Amino acid sequence: MRFTVAGTVQGVGFRPTVYRLATELGLRGTVRNNGANVIIDVDSDASFIDLLKERLPALAHIESCTMEDIPLTNDIEGFSIVESGYEGKGVGIPSDTAVCPECLKEMRGDGRRAGYAFTTCTECGARFTLMGSMPYDRQRTSMDEYPMCEECSKEYEDPNNRRFHHQTVCCPKCGPAYRLVDSKGETIEGDPIKRFAELLDDGKIGIAKSWGGMHICATIDRLQELREWYGRKQKPFAIMVKDVETVLKYTEPTEQELRQIASPHRPIVLVRKKDTMPEASSPGLDTVGIFLPYTGMHHLLFDHLESDAAVMTSANVPGEPMILNDEDIFELNADMYLLHNQRIENRADDSVVKMFDGHTYFLRKSRGHIPSYIDFPLIGDAVAVGPQENLTASVATNGRIFTTQHIGNGESIGVVDYLEEATDSLMDMTGCRPSIVAMDLHPGYANRKYARSVAERFGSESIEVQHHWAHCASLMVDSGHQEMVCLALDGTGHGDDGNAWGGEVMYADLDGYERLAHLQYIPLLGGDRALYDIRRLKFAIDTMNGSDTDYVDERTADVFGKMMSRSIMTSSFGRLLDALAYSLDVCKERSYDGEPAMKMEPILRHGIPKEGFETKVVNGEIRTAHLFENIDRYRKEDVAYSIVDSIVSKMVDVACDAAYKKGIREIGITGGVSYNVPICDMFRRHVEYQGFEPVFHNKVPNGDGGISLGQTAIALRKIQ
Repeated sequence: MRFTVAGTVQGVGFRPTVYRLATELGLRGTVRNNGANVIIDVDSDASFIDLLKERLPALAHIESCTMEDIPLTNDIEGFSIVESGYEGKGVGIPSDTAVCPECLKEMRGDGRRAGYAFTTCTECGARFTLMGSMPYDRQRTSMDEYPMCEECSKEYEDPNNRRFHHQTVCCPKCGPAYRLVDSKGETIEGDPIKRFAELLDDGKIGIAKSWGGMHICATIDRLQELREWYGRKQKPFAIMVKDVETVLKYTEPTEQELRQIASPHRPIVLVRKKDTMPEASSPGLDTVGIFLPYTGMHHLLFDHLESDAAVMTSANVPGEPMILNDEDIFELNADMYLLHNQRIENRADDSVVKMFDGHTYFLRKSRGHIPSYIDFPLIGDAVAVGPQENLTASVATNGRIFTTQHIGNGESIGVVDYLEEATDSLMDMTGCRPSIVAMDLHPGYANRKYARSVAERFGSESIEVQHHWAHCASLMVDSGHQEMVCLALDGTGHGDDGNAWGGEVMYADLDGYERLAHLQYIPLLGGDRALYDIRRLKFAIDTMNGSDTDYVDERTADVFGKMMSRSIMTSSFGRLLDALAYSLDVCKERSYDGEPAMKMEPILRHGIPKEGFETKVVNGEIRTAHLFENIDRYRKEDVAYSIVDSIVSKMVDVACDAAYKKGIREIGITGGVSYNVPICDMFRRHVEYQGFEPVFHNKVPNGDGGISLGQTAIALRKIQ
């Protein structure tokens, strides 16, 4: 029989497992990669695959298996792993997973890999971040310049060794190595990782090269100094801790959160922080992003550190992608640099997740979770380049949609270049040749130029997709629905009337959408300047209400007043939360994306509903401005809760009424605002009260990181 197996079957010990099973059964044949799948030719019947499924490696996953009768030539003796072929593409590309306990034991032992940070096996290690192309073989990874030594070769060739056919097998004798240098690039003598730990404990700020990029590092007792050095006043830092016991020392994770933290994917997980966690880790928030070591270097670092927790945040010039090259990192002016000489083929920031009622909300889907794909029933090849912020691109081929790693915010040239590299690489790995390319409707987005260049390269059609329709489509693909009534809640998305949408009730399928209602339009005084100087939002709302605006001087009030009739209008829920944060003295200025709305979450968590905050729908607008007239009536937690709950309730009323008329039972919530847990709780309560089913994200990012997948689905539908 010939078995053609598709799924996550490369780089995860799949072929060695096939070999062991076939040899144990005394079967003749071969197993090989063909670039897209694994081909097993074996003198057995279908029972072979049944036995194989019982022995799958932990990280392997069979999506499908086809069978056909073939002649097996008499000159084949025994069973062997043969050289990879290149007949197809589109394989389940392996992602990076945390170092396994067996490899950790070797690093902490006294054998030849003692203290060696690049120790991995078929069960663990970097894959996507060091992979140049498919199929996944050593010569197509950044290990191509490190020939195996005699001892590693023996392990690679031994069927009973867990490194049998492990493509990145290495040791201190034949593999990459770390070095430690000072701010001038001069070598610091001694064990590099141990000395790095000692200098961190002494209060130094360092940068460490890892899988897929570099981290800025400091112990948590140096948080304030780090903020001053890096110029990050308020934005939260991710905190890596030594082990699970230390997670419990600083935070209060739920069982679901703890499972995520300890999973082989090792994402950063947002959890409730204890008083033992310094407030400077995430000022004004009641959660902190926490994660465990996942590389050998991380584990060895904490073995030497006196501190049990350290900041590990992506090393980049603000606004630019994470730095990869050793020569570029010195511009950050850290005290020391822990660098290695293994090429990083693919950048991958740490994934960031948030749990809600059993659902996994991806704020950033990247290292450990990318590449991944979602099966999608429409056949064809398509590419979509996403929006402007929190960029990803998506690629569709052979009934699957693949999404790139997190790219960043597209205002910078470096980010757009990164988008092009990542998308081209993913198209090559999957074999995608798009017949259609999708982009956001906003005419000013920088990535539209790249979208057009892809369309020109392949002779493809190109389409524009409205931002919130793409949000709804991403939720439909995520949840497996063909149509849905959705609340699409976010900061800003270009509407088809030229205004900035973001508080929308929509009916959508993949053919189109209907805007059922939206939040009341509010002037964005000065356009994008109102996103940062959020008193402008408060001023606009107070002016609409005829309320006092004495928090600005007379001259400024006159300037703002003249802008009222000339500014672009917004229906954004995110901007409404910004105005509320300013009005309640929760946040007076936005220093990072989403800051005012994020700082509203702990306020909402402690509020209870009060009377006097009712609203209504007038000509498709859900009125919101008048709600600010009672802003001083109760304590701020109750005011915040009452205003937001009233708005969510009215949006749900409109959604449920439309869903009832259309015979739909599901009401979805999507967009960046849907990361807010109290708002999701409100949404669920109101939807279930009216007898409908609430639908939430689980695999696709709620925010703009999921836009490209929605664009891709809409594009595929268009070419059917």
